[in-house]
Amino acid sequence: MRILGIDPGTVTMGYGVVEEQEDELSLMDCGALTTSPKTPLPQRLHTLYLGLLNIIARYQPSEIAIEEPFVAKNVRSALAMGQAIGMAMIAAAGKGIPIHQYTPTQVKQAVSSYGHSGKEQVQEMVRIQLRLSSLPQPSDAADALAVALCHIQEMHLARIVGDREGT
Repeated sequence: MRILGIDPGTVTMGYGVVEEQEDELSLMDCGALTTSPKTPLPQRLHTLYLGLLNIIARYQPSEIAIEEPFVAKNVRSALAMGQAIGMAMIAAAGKGIPIHQYTPTQVKQAVSSYGHSGKEQVQEMVRIQLRLSSLPQPSDAADALAVALCHIQEMHLARIVGDREGT
């Protein structure tokens, strides 16, 4: 199973591809798609969309996990974030890839066992779980990897619950 995790943004969109085979996790790739904040939003979204399609084509993820935004105080930022999430969902849906969304608290809880962990603690747990020698960079990529790891854990839990209900 190959999961593409996405940390949405309209200037920087983190991505992380994690593969799980026989309960072994491995990092396939991570990074960030970037645009200029001076570029009009429609062009930024288009650039990010094309970059995301490229990543999907390259890694052929079986599922995509996207972090939902926290409630922002700035309405304009919240709206732009929603548009970035919508664009990512369209890219995934266009390829027929299932999409899952997780709140920041769910991601932190899954990766570090504490829903209010700091950014550094989450990044360190991503490094440990993927057996990396250093923290994934940039931080948006580490956040995207955390989303992918959260989804893998949620799938494991769903499988366990499903097995118990079937007995």
